[in-house]
Amino acid sequence: MLAIYKRELRSYFQSMVGCVFVAFLVAFTGIYFMAYNMTMGYPYFSYTLSGSLIVFLVGIPLITMRSFSEERKNKTDQMLLTAPVSLGKIVAGKYLAMATVIAIPNVIFCIFPLIIKAQGTAYLAVDYISIGIFFLLGCVYAAIGMFLSSLTESQIIAFISTFGILLVLYLWDGILSLLPASSVSGLVGILILLAAIVVYVWQMTGNSVLTGEIGIIGATAAIIVYIVRSEVYENLLTRLLGRLALANVFTDVTANSILDVSGIVLYLSVIAVFLFLTVQAIQKRRWS
Repeated sequence: MLAIYKRELRSYFQSMVGCVFVAFLVAFTGIYFMAYNMTMGYPYFSYTLSGSLIVFLVGIPLITMRSFSEERKNKTDQMLLTAPVSLGKIVAGKYLAMATVIAIPNVIFCIFPLIIKAQGTAYLAVDYISIGIFFLLGCVYAAIGMFLSSLTESQIIAFISTFGILLVLYLWDGILSLLPASSVSGLVGILILLAAIVVYVWQMTGNSVLTGEIGIIGATAAIIVYIVRSEVYENLLTRLLGRLALANVFTDVTANSILDVSGIVLYLSVIAVFLFLTVQAIQKRRWS
């Protein structure tokens, strides 16, 4: 795993992708820092950092698009699949290289609160916690991007799909406000989510009997619950999908100085889930 990590990390900076990501994120944040903290005298660097979230929409797809799609395009993925290293270690090595690239600008950001402190009042605890959450959010996005990269051999498709998903997550609160709140809408939404799960299980296993049973049992249970207690489905989609507003954990720190420990657990869980899905996607290709 260490060899894969070193190779991937070296490739990011040899291809200039890592340098561009670090330079652009630091420069973008630096402009906000000069405008808000230095010129206007705002004491919170966390507020400045929240303006840099939009950089992730382009920056994260840039560093994740080549992780596995390039290997498939160049046919070098066969070497990885036959290497005497487990798929989990291969995925972990690649992911840790991405996390290191994301960590570099965040280490640089640690200087900014000290500059504010040197000029007067500063809130170091809030600022450094926000930097840590900002880094974790970037790691969540990287896990999503790496999974999408493992599904295609086109870097362009990997970039566009990751950008699209991150844009949807960025606008998630506004999207949820458009969802209907009725019980029927909640039931329909649950059935659509169930259908998506069934399709994914079928693609991963190819077992029509298993997927059919999951679909029938899930749909039957959802309909029975609706008949018995339809009020359960009122605002269900908003409540259920509201946890996918991943940036809210970060904005709670920057806007309200509130650290949600369950949000950190959510970030780590999402990372683990998408790393697992990446391994499964590659494993499926190995045996197909």
